[in-house]
Amino acid sequence: YDVLLAGLAVDGGLYLPENWPVFKREDIRAMQQMSYAELAIRVMTPFLGGRIHESDFAKIVNDTYHSFAHSAVAPLKQLECDIWLMELFHGPTLAFKDYPMQLIGRLFDHVLTRRGERVTIVGATSGDTGSAAIEACRDREAIDVFILYPHERVSEVQRRQMTTVSSPNVHCVAVEGTFDNCQDLLKAMFADTSFRNTMNLSAVNSINWARIAAQIVYYFHAAVTLGGPDRQVSFAVPTGNFGNAFAAYAAKYCGLPVEQLIIGTNSNDILTKFFETGKLNIGTVDQTISPSMDIQVSSNFERFLFDLYGRDGIALNNAMLEFRQAGILCVGDKLQAVARDTIAATRLNDAQTMQEMARVLDATGELTDPHTAIGIAAGRLLKRPGGAPVVAQAAAHPA
Repeated sequence: YDVLLAGLAVDGGLYLPENWPVFKREDIRAMQQMSYAELAIRVMTPFLGGRIHESDFAKIVNDTYHSFAHSAVAPLKQLECDIWLMELFHGPTLAFKDYPMQLIGRLFDHVLTRRGERVTIVGATSGDTGSAAIEACRDREAIDVFILYPHERVSEVQRRQMTTVSSPNVHCVAVEGTFDNCQDLLKAMFADTSFRNTMNLSAVNSINWARIAAQIVYYFHAAVTLGGPDRQVSFAVPTGNFGNAFAAYAAKYCGLPVEQLIIGTNSNDILTKFFETGKLNIGTVDQTISPSMDIQVSSNFERFLFDLYGRDGIALNNAMLEFRQAGILCVGDKLQAVARDTIAATRLNDAQTMQEMARVLDATGELTDPHTAIGIAAGRLLKRPGGAPVVAQAAAHPA
């Protein structure tokens, strides 16, 4: 329950499972016959630790995805002979974060009602997390929700999605600055133990492990749709805070036959530079046409670094402390080589992003949003010749 409700550990660290549940090939093969909701129940149950009764969890999951606009929930569309697009915009706010957030809102309600408690959810958003969190938590009896977003650095549609909800438990705060500034405020609130306990704070950003667990599901869904486990797949993910990319990484370690993990960033390319150089180096945040990726400090990247450092929490803690103080972290040639073997990365600036949007539209008739275009381009550019089919993410509806 603490993992779900708190989001961050009391020492400011991020929760991770002690061991990855591993699905065998026959387990994954059986998933080919499952609906999206059935698959979500199967994939997420090992992460629950028996804390929620199976029948209650099944009801919550079925209720969550029954309301999505497409019967397949996360349908796949073929763009090229070996590139597929997974549409993750059929939830109420038209972006991929509905897939975990709609579930988490219901899980919060279930747990809090049984415990007779109330929480204050505080979130920082670079765009789509805020509207997804608000839609998931609006009008719920046991939740107050406060969302921080960077003033004039989210799309107008996203701003309206967040600020026009009249529910009395919803509050939006525009912050002068960047998403990183919002995230720093969020972390400072959680670090203030007295304030955190008094307000009973909870997080729904992608730092919340339950969100990652829910996102693992659609990677399994895509793989079995294309013939997994008897056929490998690769995934191309546009990334900012690295939560979605880490969910793909987690799916692989849960037994999914993944050939390549590919990420694409915009000109805020701290992650791409890391895989190129082995160094995290904080720079300034550029405002782009893919605002959900206008980030320098990617919170979920610590989860990847934890594995990279051999799951040595002390070593990672020291490295992150140095990163915070000096603005740079160097992992060395050996660990950089491991990282590059695990994840391939590239970047697109705004002009290249618009070129890719035009290319896809001309070649397929498919209109994509800028984040999605970056993922498609990354998959096309970094796919191994003759390799497994690439599933790129349609992270948001083009509107």
